[in-house]
Amino acid sequence: MTTSQGGDVVLENVHFRHCPKWSVQLQLSEGAELLFCVACMVEMMEAEDISSVRKSFALSTVSGILKSSPGALRELLLQDHRVTLQLIATLLGMLQTVENPITLEKTDQVLVQLLAEFKNDLSFHFVLDEIQKLVNTQLSVKRSLPTFSFLGNLVKAVPEVAHSLVTQYVPLLDHLCSALLHPDEALKTSLVYIWLLLLEAPGGTAARFLPTATRERLCVLLLQTFDNAGSEKLIRNCAGLLWQLVKQSAAVSVLMNGPRSQFMCHENQDSLANNSQILTPNQEQQPADHCPLPLLLKKLLLSGDEMLQELSAKCTAAILVHSPSQYSSFFIKANLPGFLFERLSSGSCEMLLWSIYSCLVLLTEDPLFFSQCHSVYGIESLVRSLRQSLLLTNLEVPQQGFLLLTEILERQPPGLHLFPGGSGFAAVAEAVSAGVSCPGLQVATQAVSAAAALLRLNHQSRPVQYKEVEILVKSITDRFPELLLSPQRHQRHTGNLGKSDLSIKTSKSTEFLLQAVICFQAACRLAEECASHPALMENPFTAPHKQSNTQDSVQSLCQCLLHLCDSVWIPTILRMCEFSPSAEILQNLYSILSSQFTLFPSLKAVFAKKLASSGFIRLCVEHKSLLCAGNRNPDLNASCCGFLQTLCMTLVSLSDPRFDSYHDFEEVENLLAHNLPSLCYHPSDWPSLFCEYQESRSSQYCLVMVLYLALQEGDRLLPDQTVFSSMLWLLQSVQEQGSCAVPRFVLRSALYLLAVTQDKSLTLDRVALNNISKVLSSQSFPSLYFHHPALLRFICGYNQLAEKFGSMVLELWLTEQPHHTEEEPASVVMQKKGEDQEHLEERRQDQQPDTETMELLALVQKNPDVTLILLDMVSTKQAPLSERALDVLQFILQHQKENTADLCLKLGPALLQALQRISVESMEQGRDQGYNARAASSLPVLLKLLCATLTTDPPSPSLYSNMEGIHFKLLYHVSSIVGILKPWNTESLLPAFNYLHCCLSLSPAHCTDRAVSMLLSNGGLMDQLQAVISSAPSLPPSACPPPALRCSGHLLLSSLITLQRVHSAQVCKSISLSLDTAVHRLLLQKRNTENLLLVSYLRLLQALLDADLTSAVVLLDSGPGMVGSQPLGIEDGALYPLGFKGAMCLLNALSGLILQKHEVLLRASVSCLRSLLGFLKRKNLPTAVYAVCHPWTRFLLHCLLSSGESCFLHPAILLLITVLLKHSSSAVPWEPDLRHVIESLEKRGLKELSWEAAHTLTLLLKQIQMTALPTTEEYKLRVRRMMEALERQTTDESPDFTPPSSTVYVGDVLVCMADFSLTADSSL
Repeated sequence: MTTSQGGDVVLENVHFRHCPKWSVQLQLSEGAELLFCVACMVEMMEAEDISSVRKSFALSTVSGILKSSPGALRELLLQDHRVTLQLIATLLGMLQTVENPITLEKTDQVLVQLLAEFKNDLSFHFVLDEIQKLVNTQLSVKRSLPTFSFLGNLVKAVPEVAHSLVTQYVPLLDHLCSALLHPDEALKTSLVYIWLLLLEAPGGTAARFLPTATRERLCVLLLQTFDNAGSEKLIRNCAGLLWQLVKQSAAVSVLMNGPRSQFMCHENQDSLANNSQILTPNQEQQPADHCPLPLLLKKLLLSGDEMLQELSAKCTAAILVHSPSQYSSFFIKANLPGFLFERLSSGSCEMLLWSIYSCLVLLTEDPLFFSQCHSVYGIESLVRSLRQSLLLTNLEVPQQGFLLLTEILERQPPGLHLFPGGSGFAAVAEAVSAGVSCPGLQVATQAVSAAAALLRLNHQSRPVQYKEVEILVKSITDRFPELLLSPQRHQRHTGNLGKSDLSIKTSKSTEFLLQAVICFQAACRLAEECASHPALMENPFTAPHKQSNTQDSVQSLCQCLLHLCDSVWIPTILRMCEFSPSAEILQNLYSILSSQFTLFPSLKAVFAKKLASSGFIRLCVEHKSLLCAGNRNPDLNASCCGFLQTLCMTLVSLSDPRFDSYHDFEEVENLLAHNLPSLCYHPSDWPSLFCEYQESRSSQYCLVMVLYLALQEGDRLLPDQTVFSSMLWLLQSVQEQGSCAVPRFVLRSALYLLAVTQDKSLTLDRVALNNISKVLSSQSFPSLYFHHPALLRFICGYNQLAEKFGSMVLELWLTEQPHHTEEEPASVVMQKKGEDQEHLEERRQDQQPDTETMELLALVQKNPDVTLILLDMVSTKQAPLSERALDVLQFILQHQKENTADLCLKLGPALLQALQRISVESMEQGRDQGYNARAASSLPVLLKLLCATLTTDPPSPSLYSNMEGIHFKLLYHVSSIVGILKPWNTESLLPAFNYLHCCLSLSPAHCTDRAVSMLLSNGGLMDQLQAVISSAPSLPPSACPPPALRCSGHLLLSSLITLQRVHSAQVCKSISLSLDTAVHRLLLQKRNTENLLLVSYLRLLQALLDADLTSAVVLLDSGPGMVGSQPLGIEDGALYPLGFKGAMCLLNALSGLILQKHEVLLRASVSCLRSLLGFLKRKNLPTAVYAVCHPWTRFLLHCLLSSGESCFLHPAILLLITVLLKHSSSAVPWEPDLRHVIESLEKRGLKELSWEAAHTLTLLLKQIQMTALPTTEEYKLRVRRMMEALERQTTDESPDFTPPSSTVYVGDVLVCMADFSLTADSSL
C-alpha cells in the first residue's frame, strides 16, 4: 500500500527491507517532494492484492516523474541493470495480465517512457526478446493486442528500434504478418500501424533491410487486409502502409502482380467512416486479368475523406513512376482516370489537387488513356480545377495542372476532338490565358507550354475561334515587360538582389521566353494551316454582309501575329540574345520569321525589306557562325538557312531585272539551298574564302548573292574596299582558271557590288578593266543591268568601259523608268490675269525633274562626254528613247550653268554633223521621196535639242553672236531642211520655226545681216511660211496648221520683217497676208482663238506697223471693210492699207485685249497699241489724236485706273498711260487721272516697284513734265521729287528685275521674251 504522505511511491510494509540506494527523494516541478523506491514499485506491480486503481496511480506518478525530472530515474536504475530489466519485465507482464484499460494504457505509457529515457540497446533487445517469447506462446488475441500496441508506440517513440526489429527479429516480423490473418480489426489496426511505423522510420533503413520474403508476404496480406477493412482507423493505416510500400519497386511488383484470385472486392463499395459507410468484402470474384489494387485505390477516391483521396492519388502516381507502361493499363481499365477527374472538380485541397494532377500526368503516357476517351471525359473538370488552382497560395499546384493539360493536348490523337464546339475551346483558352497572367513565372511558363499544344489544328473547334487565339497570344506578349533577360542591364535597378537571385530570375525569364517563342511559332503554323483550308478561313456562321469586317477571321489573326512579331517579339528576343544567345530560342525565332512571309502575302515585300534593312541578314549569318560552326546545333542551322533562303528569294523576286528571262529564280534558289548550310563563317572571314582556290565556286557565288542582297538594302556586311577587292579577285581568278562562265545572276550581283563600292576604293588599272570588260562581254549586257546610279558612274567613269557599254547603260537607264517629267502646258503660263513674268518663271523652275534626270546631270558634271552619247541617241534612236534623251539634254543645258558654254561647244559640232547627214540623205532621195524612217524620227528631236541650246540660263553668247562659226552653219542647214519639208510635217516644222525665230531675236542686230539675207533668199522657207500664215479661217480644224505652228510662223515672220527693214536685205519671194483677216480675228474671233495665237498676231501687226505697213517681206492685202470703197478718201489713203476704219477696229480690238489683263497678252497689246499710235502719228496726226481722245480709249483708261493699284501700277499700264499722254491733246483732262496715279505711288512707295515698272514710271514722269502737267506748283514739285528718288534708286541699287531666261516655252512654242519687253524702245 502507498504512504499517505503526498504522492510517494513506496510500500510501507516492505519498504524498510529495501536498500536505501533504491530510493530517491525527488523535487517535482510544482515544488512538491516525493519519495520513489524502485523495489517498492516492482513489488507493487507484481502484487495481485493491490488494486488496479492504486497501480494506475503509481504508474501515473512514475510517468509524471519521467516527464518532469528527466534523468532522475535513469541514474537510480543504472546502479544495477538487472533491476531495470526486472522492472521492464514486470511492466511487460502486466500488458498480458492486466485487464483494466486505464492501467494498460498507463503501463504502455511508462514502458515507452522508460525505454526512451534509457535508449539502451540492451533494454531494446530485452524488450524485443520478451515480445518474441510472448507471441511464440500463441496467446489469445485479446492478450497480445496490448503488446502489439506497445510495440507500435515504442517504434514511434524510439525509431532506432525499427532497424533492430527488421534486421534481428525476422521471426517476430513473420508473426506480425501472420497475425494479419486474424479477423479482429483492432488487432489488424495495431499490426498495420506497427508496419507503417517500421517503414516510416527515418533514413529508410528498415525498409531497405526488410527481407524480401517478408516484404512480399506483407504486400499480399496488406491487400487482403485492406480489402476486408471496415473501420476507419484500419483503412487509414492500410492506406498509409500502402503509401510506404509503393515507394519500393519490389513491393510495387508484388502488389500489382500478386495472386488475384484470393482477393475479393466489390466494385461499387465506398468507404467513409464519417458517414458510417464501411468497406466490406464482396461476394463475387473479379476476372483474372484485373489487379485488385486499382480497385482499392478507386474505393479510396470514392470516400469523402480528402486524406484518403490524396493517398490514393499519391499511391497511384508512385506505382506508375516505377513503370508507367507496365502498370498504367490496370488503372485505366479500372476507370481510375474518370474518378480522378471527378475528384478534381470537387476538391480544393492543394495536396489533393497536386497528387491527382501528378497521377493523371503519368497515366497520359499510355495510349489507352486516350483511346478510352478519358481525356474527352475529364477535360471540363480539368479546366474548372485549373481556375480554382490559380486561387491557391501554393503555385506548384497550378503548375502541375497546366503540365497535365499540356500532356493531354500533346498526346491527344488527332481523330478524337477535345473541343467540338467553340465554347469548350474558349473555356480552355481562357484558363490558359489566366495561367499566363499568373504572378508566378514558372506557372506562366507551363501555361504557355499548354497554349502551344492548344494551338494545334486538331484541337481547333468548328468554327475556329481566331479571336481567342489572338487574346491568348496577346496575353503572352503582355508578360514580356516583366522578363529579366539581361542581368547586366538590370543589375543596377535590383541592387537588393544577389547575383544568384538575378541568375535564377534570368533563367526563369529565359525559359518563359523559350516556351513563348514555341507557342508563337505554333500560332503561326495554325494560321498557315487555316489559311490553306478555305473552310477554316472564316466563321461559316457569320452573316455574309459581316464577313468582310469580322475580326474573327484568319486574316485578322495573321495581321495580329505580324504586328506583334514586328513590334514586340523581335525586339524582345534580340535584346535577350544580345548578351546570351540561345540556340533554341533563335531556332524558333527564325522559323517564326520564315512563316511571316506566308501569313500576309500583301505585306511580304515590305516585311522582307524591313528585315533586310534592319540587318537581319548580318544577324543570321553571325548566329550561324557563333552557334552552328563545327556541326553544332543542326536544327538552328536549318532554321537559319530556311529563313535566309526565304528572305533572299523574296528580295530577289523584288529586284528589278529588265526582262523576266534575265531572272534565273530557280538557279538562285538551288544555289542558296545547297551552300547556305555549310557557310558557318563570320563575315570577317569571307574575304579569305574568296581568295581560296576552289574547283567548284558555288560557295563563293553564294556569298556574292548574300553580299549583294544585303548591300542592296543598306546592310554592309563587309567594308566597301574589302567587297570591291574581293569581287575583283573573284572575277580575275575565274578568268585565269578558264572555267565555265560566271552565272548571269552572280555576275549581275558582282557588278552591283563593284559599282556600289567603287567610291571608297582604289581606281582600277588596265588589267582589272580588261578582266571586267571580258566578263561583262560574256553575257548580254541588258541581262546584267540594274537600275542604280552607281552603275552609271562605274561604266561611264572609265573610258575603256564607257566605249563598250556606255551607250547601252544610258539607253537602259532612260528606258527602265517611265518618263515622269511632263512638259509645262501653256495654261500654266497663261492662266492667271495680272501674273507677272517673274512668277511664271518661278512656277516653271519649281517643277522638279525625275531622279533619273538628276543623276544624269550629276554624271555630266564629272564626265561631260556623256552628252555626246545622249546626242547620239537623239539622232539615231527611235522614239520614245530619242525624246527621253532630248528631255535630259534640255534639262542639262538649263541647269548646267557653270559649264553651259562647254556643253554647247561639244553639242554644236555633233548637231551640225547630224543635220548634215540628214541634208545629204534628203538630197539623195529627193523632195518627193522625203526622208527615210530614221531621219524622219530623229529630225524633230534634233531640232528640239537645238532649241534647248537657246533656252540655257543664262543663254550662252557663243550660240547666237557668232554668225561666222558653227551657229551660222546650223542656221543654214535648218533653213534648208525646212525648205524641203512637207507642209504637214508639223512635228519638224514647229521646232525649226522656233529655232529660226529665237536665233534672230537673240542675236544682236549687227550680227544678223547675213542670217536674214540667207533666210530671205530661201524660197522653200518662204513657201512654208506662206502655207502656214495664209490658211483660211473658214477651213476645218483638221485642214489648218496647228495653232502652235501658226504662232511660231507669225513670230518668225515678224522677226524677218523687222530685220529686213534694219538691214535692207533682198527678198526672193514675198508673202501675201490679208490685213483685213488679221484685224477681224483680233476684233471678232478673239474668244475662239488661243491667247498665244492672239499674241503672235499682235507681234506680227506690231512689226508691220513699225514698218509703216510697207515691207518687202509681206504683201498686204486690204478689203473694203478696212479702207472703204474706191476712190479712197484722204484718211484712208494716208493710212492705206489699214484705213481709218481698220485703224479704229484695231484700236477697239487692242482695248478689249488690254482689259483681259493677261500678262503676255497685255504686254503684246500695249506694244502693238504703241506701234499703232506711232503709225497714225506718222501717217495722219489728226487720226492719232482722235484715237487717243476717243471715248472708248477714255473708257479703257477709266477701267484700268479703277481696277486697283496692282493693275494700274503694272509696267504695261504705266507705259500705256505714257503713250496716250504723248499723243493726246490739251482738250483731254489728264490731271485728275495723273494725280490719282502719283498719290497711289507715294502711298505704296517706290522701293516696292520692279526695275521694269520703275523704268516705265520714269518715262511717264518725263512725259508729264513735257506736257506741262500738273498745273500747280505743288504737283510739279511732287513729280520732280519722285523722279529724283527713281534716279537714286536705279543708281544705288542693282535692278531687281532680271529675266531668268531670254526664252521660254509656252506650250510647244518657244517665245523670246525680249520681243515683249516694255523697255526695248525708250523713244516711244
